[in-house]
Amino acid sequence: MSQWFETVAEAHRRARKRLPKSVYKALVAGSERGSTLQDNIAAFGELGFAPHIAGLPAERDQSTTVLGRRLSSPVLISPTGVQAVHPDGEVAVARAAAEAGVGMGLSSFASRSIEDVIEANEETFFQMYWVGDRERVLARAERARKAGAKGLILTLDWCFAHSRDWGSPPIPEKMDLRTKLGFAPQGLLRPRWLYGFVRHGLPDLTTPNMVPPGAEAPTFFGAYGEWMFTPPPTWEDLAWLRERWDGPLAIKGITRPDDARRAVDVGADAISVSNHGGNNLDSTPASIRLLPAVVDAVGDQVEVLLDGGVRRGSDVVKALALGAKAVLIGRAYLWGLAAEGQAGVRNVLDIFRDGIDSGLMALGKSSVAELAPEDVIVPEGFTRTVPVA
Repeated sequence: MSQWFETVAEAHRRARKRLPKSVYKALVAGSERGSTLQDNIAAFGELGFAPHIAGLPAERDQSTTVLGRRLSSPVLISPTGVQAVHPDGEVAVARAAAEAGVGMGLSSFASRSIEDVIEANEETFFQMYWVGDRERVLARAERARKAGAKGLILTLDWCFAHSRDWGSPPIPEKMDLRTKLGFAPQGLLRPRWLYGFVRHGLPDLTTPNMVPPGAEAPTFFGAYGEWMFTPPPTWEDLAWLRERWDGPLAIKGITRPDDARRAVDVGADAISVSNHGGNNLDSTPASIRLLPAVVDAVGDQVEVLLDGGVRRGSDVVKALALGAKAVLIGRAYLWGLAAEGQAGVRNVLDIFRDGIDSGLMALGKSSVAELAPEDVIVPEGFTRTVPVA
């Protein structure tokens, strides 16, 4: 029980205590001033509940369907890049998610291959950036199909600002001997973390899901550089991919109602209201503030997901009440992974499950499908609507 924690905040505290300073700072950084990062979290605190006291349901059901997959929870693992907070990385996360019946999002920039992760969790969705020409994009999608991915998540909320990481340390291009020696003092101050990686080998910061056929896996910065210099996709490019990928497709990064409608037009099955966890264009409002307008714009034509600032089960309940089908969590499970590996991720997922259950009970709902806008107290001026010409 000494390894168990009762809140995501405690997982965060343990992760900060365990991780080397630069690794920890890479997890918590946001763009420029961090305005969006802070608003993502603060906005949930502005929303209120008015719980009932009698006639409450004795049993509550959290199961839902996302991208055609029946899942036990409306919480999904958001895809995040190289997970150097724990030696088992994405595989540990996938195993914990599988135990909890939770869908797994795997990043193109992950440190473990899609084949390894799907072996650990069959309910895996592969996330892609638009990197390289159309043939390269399609080749990665086909690899995901062959591996057994249940859908694609196409992430488009990234503007390559040079001052992207507010407070974030520089990330080394590769873990050569010189880099390891320079990193050694930080590692020695965190012996538990260092011991785990010494046993398994220090992370090499490569991206096995970005490797072209017959080539070695590029470094994180090699893949990032190619992405950075790839022209951003057009709506025609997205329609082209939709025509060639016949599985479920989600477009992640929506903040505007007009973009949401365009995503519907190109045939997306789901969209995610997202500002990349506060790491895209700073001063973008919190995702939860933008959610209602996006839901109003698309109705039931497409599943609407949300990510950004979700730290509690009550946050999930608020997002679902305002129209989201499910949420994706990022930093929360990474803190669990850093704190206690696979068990820590499962711990975090259980915390969310308990929080959602408490919210459903107090609001008198027997399932997450019953949540509605009237279950949330929304203060005047809370939502943000993008003006559209």
